[in-house]
Amino acid sequence: MPATWLFGVLLVLAVFGYYAAKSRAMTSGGGDRRNLHSLPSYYGANTALAAAVPAIAVLMLWLITQPMAINSMISGDLDPAVATDAGERSLALADVRRVADGLSLAVEQGALTADQAASLNVETDDIRGTLGSVGVALGSDVAQNTLDMAQQYRSLSATGDTLRTIVVVLIALACGLAAYMMTNKDFRARNYVERAVMVVLIAAASVAVLTTIGIFLSLITNTIDFLGRYPFLDFLFGTKWEPSFSGRGGQSDLGFLPLIWGTLFISLIALIVAVPIGLFAAIYLSEYASNSVRSVAKPMLELLAGIPTIVYGLFALLTVGPLLLDAFGDGGWFGVDWMTGGTAAMTAGLVMGIMLIPFVSSLSDDIINAVPQSLRDGSFGLGATHSETVRQVVLPAALPGIVGAILLAASRAIGETMIVVLGAGAAASLSMNPFEAMTTVTAKIVAQLTGDGEFNSPETLVAFALGITLFVITLGLNVVALIIVRKYREQYD
Repeated sequence: MPATWLFGVLLVLAVFGYYAAKSRAMTSGGGDRRNLHSLPSYYGANTALAAAVPAIAVLMLWLITQPMAINSMISGDLDPAVATDAGERSLALADVRRVADGLSLAVEQGALTADQAASLNVETDDIRGTLGSVGVALGSDVAQNTLDMAQQYRSLSATGDTLRTIVVVLIALACGLAAYMMTNKDFRARNYVERAVMVVLIAAASVAVLTTIGIFLSLITNTIDFLGRYPFLDFLFGTKWEPSFSGRGGQSDLGFLPLIWGTLFISLIALIVAVPIGLFAAIYLSEYASNSVRSVAKPMLELLAGIPTIVYGLFALLTVGPLLLDAFGDGGWFGVDWMTGGTAAMTAGLVMGIMLIPFVSSLSDDIINAVPQSLRDGSFGLGATHSETVRQVVLPAALPGIVGAILLAASRAIGETMIVVLGAGAAASLSMNPFEAMTTVTAKIVAQLTGDGEFNSPETLVAFALGITLFVITLGLNVVALIIVRKYREQYD
């Protein structure tokens, strides 16, 4: 049974358990809810949660572990030369899964019977035409071993899916029935439900932490592999970025400094644009604008946040870049020759700053509005003007939140890709000239992981080293900002 169907079955069992337990509780209390320890809905919720939550937890865990277990079981059939290399093994297993999915789809659509899917042979059957009819394209070098492993993968997946259905449904029935049998007028259902909800909330709160740990672990493995192939100091302090995919490997220059410099330089330009404009807009909207102006201006300002970044990139490439070139290029408006092309750090920084304005303004506006009105009234009572109150009372009170808004905008700028790709160019440069082409870490991560390069080469694995280095730098910025906020935060009653 597909996982979505199984999830639907669990919801049906939970709903059925809810009403059955609720009815049993009312019967136990003689039809009078005043005889019950808890409200009838708590008895129903207790049974519904008992039937759904453990089963869904097992289902999610099964969906994660089953592919890994099957990969481990079939990896022994890989060619030894492939099995010993992590990158090649990953690509081979991905090919096996793709063929297995194609076989399953062919059976579902009637292009193959189950027996044919289990006995196909590359040499005697038109396997490419059969799978091609359901949208799975195979290369000319597909081996019989790959097809055999795909058939084994499909068989193991079908067995695992059947066991998953049986185990999950049995857990749901057992837990739901146990909760149902416990239901009586003296059962403290409310206490159990509140405890169960607390566990669910803790699990939800743990998702962000576990996701962060998962991201770090996914990066660190390939980063260690990269550092085993390329000197760490040359990567971290290198001033040249000249990767080569010609197979020369160690002759590539993979210096990190030009990329992080471009990232920070473009982000700084963007913040110089976004922070003053966004903060001034927030002060006006929260302290000076009338309700009619605010009701129109704030939604219009926030529309900027909904524009796709690729549109901003095209705006930088087709509009802002040519305008800057006309102004600062040879024979331009100001008679200077600072800019030789439309793609430059200034182009990307200006457009990125425009994109970040709603992040700063909207968050700062909400933070300023959260400052207690009593602080304003006290300032006015002491004879301060409106401007003095805003400058000396409201802004200091809102400073920690404003710093957080700026930090969010900075993180957004550091992680931006499409505007940089289209507006800043692809040159890795350590120049201080904002009118020269530059690139960022995120743009190079995309560049290194696309194309026909081998996955186990330093030129490809460097993308993971770039990612984890940027991760560490961003984490450091967050820690510094948190220290600043905590140091200067003021408590207001």
